[in-house]
Amino acid sequence: MNIKLVKAKDSDMLFLVKLRKLTMVEYLEKAGLHLSDDQHLSRVKIHFNAAYIIKQLDERVGLLKCIETKDSIEILQFQILPKYQGKGIGNYLLNYVIKLSESLNKNILLKVLKENPARYLYERNGFDIYDEDQYEFHLELKK
Repeated sequence: MNIKLVKAKDSDMLFLVKLRKLTMVEYLEKAGLHLSDDQHLSRVKIHFNAAYIIKQLDERVGLLKCIETKDSIEILQFQILPKYQGKGIGNYLLNYVIKLSESLNKNILLKVLKENPARYLYERNGFDIYDEDQYEFHLELKK
């Protein structure tokens, strides 16, 4: 599939804000959340040291940001540019994280906006909803 993960750099910041807006604004607004550019940038900067640019054939196509805790791997952000969605990239990388979690004997946690159809990708891969709040479902894949 020619997919690789490359550590995000400060020079990727504009791409990451654009990516976030292209992939999230629709679902955020359906939830009644209207964020400023500064708020999007702030979200991109959270755990930036754990951010990896998803590249396909040397083209930036998305972001995967995960952190490892004592008991789990938490997917904080997982976004694919709309023109690359539906091509198996998300599933390929999700399976990569699943194999990593199995090798570390850890659960995977993530949150997904209730309106975001990415939820079905996670559920197809064995994630279950274990909680929810006003805006998001909290999902887990148990080891």
